[in-house]
Amino acid sequence: MLEGGISESLRNLSHLQALDLSSNNFSGDLEDFLFGNLSTKANMSMGSWRLKKFSALKKLNVGSNKFVRLMPQSLSQHSVLEEVDVSFNSLQGIISEAYFTILHNLKVLALSFNSLSLQIVQDWSPPFKLDVIRLAGCNMNPHFPQWVQTQRNVRFLDLCYAHISDEVPRWLWSLSALLSLNISHNHISGTIPHLLPNSIEYLDVSSNNLSGPLPLLQQDMLTVQLSQNMFSGSVSSICSTLLVEMRILDLSNNQLDGEIPNCWEKISNLEYLSIGNNSFSGEVPRTLGNMSMLNSLNLHANNLSGELPSTLSKCGELMFIDVRGNKLTGNIPAWIGANKNLVYVILRRNRFYGSIPLEICSLTHIQVLDLSRNNISGEIPHCFNRFTSLSKKNTTVLGAAITFYPTLYEPLKVFEYAFVEWKGGEFEYRKILQHLKLIDLSNNRLVGSIPRSFSSMRALISLNLSRNMLTGTIVSDIGEMEMLEVLDLSRNQLSGHIPNILAKLNFMAVLDLANNSLWGRIPASTQLQSFNASAYAGNDGLCGLPLKLCPGDHPLIMYQGKNI
Repeated sequence: MLEGGISESLRNLSHLQALDLSSNNFSGDLEDFLFGNLSTKANMSMGSWRLKKFSALKKLNVGSNKFVRLMPQSLSQHSVLEEVDVSFNSLQGIISEAYFTILHNLKVLALSFNSLSLQIVQDWSPPFKLDVIRLAGCNMNPHFPQWVQTQRNVRFLDLCYAHISDEVPRWLWSLSALLSLNISHNHISGTIPHLLPNSIEYLDVSSNNLSGPLPLLQQDMLTVQLSQNMFSGSVSSICSTLLVEMRILDLSNNQLDGEIPNCWEKISNLEYLSIGNNSFSGEVPRTLGNMSMLNSLNLHANNLSGELPSTLSKCGELMFIDVRGNKLTGNIPAWIGANKNLVYVILRRNRFYGSIPLEICSLTHIQVLDLSRNNISGEIPHCFNRFTSLSKKNTTVLGAAITFYPTLYEPLKVFEYAFVEWKGGEFEYRKILQHLKLIDLSNNRLVGSIPRSFSSMRALISLNLSRNMLTGTIVSDIGEMEMLEVLDLSRNQLSGHIPNILAKLNFMAVLDLANNSLWGRIPASTQLQSFNASAYAGNDGLCGLPLKLCPGDHPLIMYQGKNI
């Protein structure tokens, strides 16, 4: 990456037509950076001198740097400019329509993600005809910019995170050249018409207050993100069009209902499907298995019933499946083990029964296995040591090219946060899910002992086996799971001592061993004594801080040379 400033010789290239300095570490005042400090030019007209600099410049791209302060006023006098991209800097200030008065040739305007406020009168008629408008993160405060309707040639329109609190205008859907529209993360209300422009390939209106029925999806669409709105009604209209080009469909967090249509063979190239947190009922359609390229399937928090269809075994690229919070029944499908690419399997809070299939141990890439709050019985398989991704520290399966929730500006924040079960509630794991490594088998009817093979999962961050009927002792080499931050073994029938090696788990932030039959002294360490007494409660044979002292202990008993 480059840094520093532009040499004076470069500034004097009066015939230079394109300057691309994007994605570097240039910083400081952008005006001075481009045109130089004028303090020594007292005998020259400031404006005319600056206009001589880059006087033929048509394309300027200084995006993704560290420039601060105001937008360069001198740029507004360069009438030949066709493209301006200053996005992803720290520019600030107010931009009015006066800035653009003579920019008749402008085709690309990209000001995204600075600290700029656009204060433009509603009846302004711009002098230009833009092809690209990227104003993400600019403050529109609060109206939808009416001047955009004059830009009949615009192909890319991005107004996300623009502080718009307004009704979506009808004219927006008459911009017939639009290929990409992003108005997400605003407070936009209103409805979307049934028929969208045929040209649209990328549509993101997520995180707004839009309502009404879903629009009819167009056959050339690649990405449709309608999540976190108030859309309602059936989604059967998706069966009306052959959508072979579509790769991403996100309808999650709305008020959609009815059955999930059984026509997914018409969207056979879909890679990402999220329809979670709606009110869908009925069974999971078998035709989901026709999507051989499916990478992520999210059906959580609906009213789905029946079994997971075996046709999903044909989704060989599947890495993420989340069906938590439904009424699904049947055995944990053995075919899950055949999907070798699975990284996240979340079946929590359903009605699955039977034992955990041995085939699940074939998931060598698994990072999150959540089977909690079901009716699963039998013993825990003794083959979890085959979970390669859980045995190696500082490794993740996902590479830079993999995204489960692709957005224009956050390509690898995979679902951003996960919800971890703890003491009967859900808490956010406030780290990127890519780095979460978790096993949760809590709230089932599992019996037998904790497998010794668990100790091989040295990279595991969270282990929850609570509220089962497990017996035997806490495995003595549990201390080898040195990355553990959460350990919950409460409400089982475990007996014996708490292993001394447990005191060596330095990252432990949450511990619950309550309501078992443990006995003896709680091992002495700053770590274990820092937990509340409730972490050890309900074990009548336990003693030592933070519980009552053991027989013969002095109130100022020394723990590892320190008074507790």
